[in-house]
Amino acid sequence: MRVAVVGSGPSGCYTAQSLVQQDPDVLVDVLDRLPCPYGLVRYGVAPDHEKIKSLQNNLRTVLEHERVRFLGGIEIGPGGVPAARLRELYHAVVYCVGAATDRHLGIPGEDLPGSWSATEFVSWYSAHPDSTADGFVVGARSAVVIGVGNVAVDVTRMLARGVTELSSTDMPHPALTALAASRVADVHMVGRRGPSQARFTTKELRELGSLPDTEVMVDAAELALDPAYLDPSPLPAPKRRNVEVLRGWAAAEARPTSRRISLRFFLRPVELLADGGRVAAVRFERTVPDGRGGVRGTGEFEQIEAQLVLRSVGYRGMPVEGLPFDAESGTVPNVDGRVVHGASAVPGEYVAGWIKRGPTGVIGTNRPDAKETVTSLLEDAPTLVHKDLREDPLDALRAAGAEPVEWAGWCAIERAEAELGASLGRGVVKLPDWQSLMNAAHGSASQGA
Repeated sequence: MRVAVVGSGPSGCYTAQSLVQQDPDVLVDVLDRLPCPYGLVRYGVAPDHEKIKSLQNNLRTVLEHERVRFLGGIEIGPGGVPAARLRELYHAVVYCVGAATDRHLGIPGEDLPGSWSATEFVSWYSAHPDSTADGFVVGARSAVVIGVGNVAVDVTRMLARGVTELSSTDMPHPALTALAASRVADVHMVGRRGPSQARFTTKELRELGSLPDTEVMVDAAELALDPAYLDPSPLPAPKRRNVEVLRGWAAAEARPTSRRISLRFFLRPVELLADGGRVAAVRFERTVPDGRGGVRGTGEFEQIEAQLVLRSVGYRGMPVEGLPFDAESGTVPNVDGRVVHGASAVPGEYVAGWIKRGPTGVIGTNRPDAKETVTSLLEDAPTLVHKDLREDPLDALRAAGAEPVEWAGWCAIERAEAELGASLGRGVVKLPDWQSLMNAAHGSASQGA
């Protein structure tokens, strides 16, 4: 049985792994739009989180399996290989395409110069080849990060990090140079609800307190608006630990530092204000708990100066060609991973990861999620294998004009990034654009490497 897995991030790799572990005869092609594997592990995990990034080694083992083939640089859908054609070439197709866009605030001024999504900022410092934005920190003295999840903590930390700590990472050199010249001294991370409802993990939160020459400030009176802050004992352990960390910072004495991180709660953004055609401040409304797990506005307002605003309020899935789509949840309707067209599931089309369940959980959540989908696929296998596949899908893809980056091409990219880093006196440094990635991949691959 031949299976195509679309997407080489954690959900795609775990799907491929589960397939080859459970069926000794299955052959898996892992297709990705990018020439590089690993998805958000490569392009979403902050460069200073080397332990999490080392998960690439586990995913690498999957993609090097003798019955798994990595085919990068292949677009599925408009402008690429039609989804219907992919379905013809394989017995089954599993879509593991994640949640590609960010949510918007829907407030006046959101599109002002200087206002960005956290996704755009992460793509820039992670060298995502689609990233065309730069100049984030130019002219900025104060930044506001809207959101209190792990991505918000990541971008806050990267804004406050010193170049000394970042130079040893694989951050692209232009981003490193820009952050080295940054004059951002104040970073405000703001949530519309209270500390007991924040979505960051305690480990991520604590890292903010370990940054050199940086003070973390929390207002005890603001925290006390949250009833669960006053008595955290009923909270789940992770949220209780968050409250304890925040309580410690609120009680700490101020000290002179070069940078300050302010954690703010119960403030809802209502407008981004301009000066000279660029964002200059964010106007917030004070909120209070509504007694039902949400918040309500109080009619009291506050402005926070900011020449840089990063919104980090969640991700959304995008429609996939040929598949049904639930616009409200941003997912493909499915039952245990089987795609549901109309009223019934269709054997042969499956989903795993965020496009299946929504942007929830941590990287490890994708493992049982993928296993559930693979279980459904293998239950359908007796029906699926009746399809007669006469040719290797790779030959058909090439005949249709695709130029896949195979594993040797990805290895060539890795070598080029190591050489770039060495030339800059650093470790591995990512190639930051499509042209340099494809030159590295096909240049070496064409020489038989």
